[in-house]
Amino acid sequence: MEILIKASQFILSLSLLIVLHELGHFIPAKLFKTKVEKFYLFFDYKFSLVKKKIGETVYGIGWIPLGGYVKISGMIDESMDTEQMKQPAQPWEFRSKPAWQRLIIMLGGVFVNFVLGIFIYIMLMYAYGEKFLPNENVTDGVWVQDSLAMDLGVQTGDKILTIDGESVKKFSELTLGFVNGNNFQIERNGQIIDMEVPENFISKLVDRGKDAGAVLLPRYPFAIAGISEGSPNENADLKKKDIVIGINGNSIKYFDEAQTELDKYKNQEITVTVKRGSETKVIPVKVTSDGKLGVGLGQLSFKDLEKLGYYQLANIEYSFAEAIPAGWNKSWKTLTDYVKQLKKIFNPSTGAYKGLGGFISIGSIFPAEWSAQSFWNITAFLSIMLGFMNLLPIPALDGGHVVFTLWEMITGKKPGDKFLEYAQVTGFILLIALLLFANGNDIFRLFK
Repeated sequence: MEILIKASQFILSLSLLIVLHELGHFIPAKLFKTKVEKFYLFFDYKFSLVKKKIGETVYGIGWIPLGGYVKISGMIDESMDTEQMKQPAQPWEFRSKPAWQRLIIMLGGVFVNFVLGIFIYIMLMYAYGEKFLPNENVTDGVWVQDSLAMDLGVQTGDKILTIDGESVKKFSELTLGFVNGNNFQIERNGQIIDMEVPENFISKLVDRGKDAGAVLLPRYPFAIAGISEGSPNENADLKKKDIVIGINGNSIKYFDEAQTELDKYKNQEITVTVKRGSETKVIPVKVTSDGKLGVGLGQLSFKDLEKLGYYQLANIEYSFAEAIPAGWNKSWKTLTDYVKQLKKIFNPSTGAYKGLGGFISIGSIFPAEWSAQSFWNITAFLSIMLGFMNLLPIPALDGGHVVFTLWEMITGKKPGDKFLEYAQVTGFILLIALLLFANGNDIFRLFK
């Protein structure tokens, strides 16, 4: 059921983005009186699942869910209809239109993707606002219990100040900041230290797996999740949700402090002070030979930590007017972060290419339960990503056609049909290779 819910959201989001992207080409083509022969969601090689001709255009749904297309008369595109290009140009064909009109038609899809992404982010800001743990509110520093965090050189109690010279607004954005960044600054015991992000950080992050959790966590209190089987404290008066605030008379605030204290009393009987609701209790316990109490550590959300008084969350609500710049800023950050990641993918030494994913990776980012906020947030991200990818100057993508059209506008020389055919084939081969590599990565990680 979980896979079905994720897949359904992925198909819905992808279909919406494809249809609107192709409408971005379709509408200006119609405005400039250019004949559109086909408008398709997904590809229809050999046959279609559904098709219907309305006017001069056949609308349909193909069976290969790798995208979609509009077939514009007199244009070398995915259909590779070279026979049409051998005939004399007709007034209603794409190739007969002025270069500026052809440029607008080709940029239409990308324009819609960017506008859609910005619009969704604006509406999300207006409808839900933002609730997050500000990085500046983690006043006692981070909790390091992950080997990748240790590779960064970070220690428990360090405060992350900046990444690449920019302050980090949200604590949850730290890992993404390390992925995109090259250096960072910490405060340790009142001293400011400049540090480098290891070049292989992304490679190790990918190898670590997406289910390994956050690289850095805020420091947690010692919250008891339950008594472990065989624990020496099975009969002690310890309860689930107790917060340990003292060990043998020494006050503690965080779990890492508790472990340091417990290591002093191995194989001894001591007391722990716990907070239970509004009550404070002192309870006799036994410490194991490895400095444990034989209890589970409770997993606390940021909301739980706020209730306990450990961290203050930011809760920002936006009017519609305020949501516009907030949504724009979110869109811009999404785009710039994606560009930074793309640069690292093309640098083999970072190992970022191992994180490149296909349909399984994209589908897996949707939640296992329906959430309108999550769905639209991911759709906005994918829309901006799709817009940028289509703008790349690769033949077979919109960006490739834009480059050739700009060349014509600047030089006054139109590329020949044969050149455009070969460029289209080359670009298509590159895209297929990228598609195979990305989905191959997915399959490798799945079996790994």
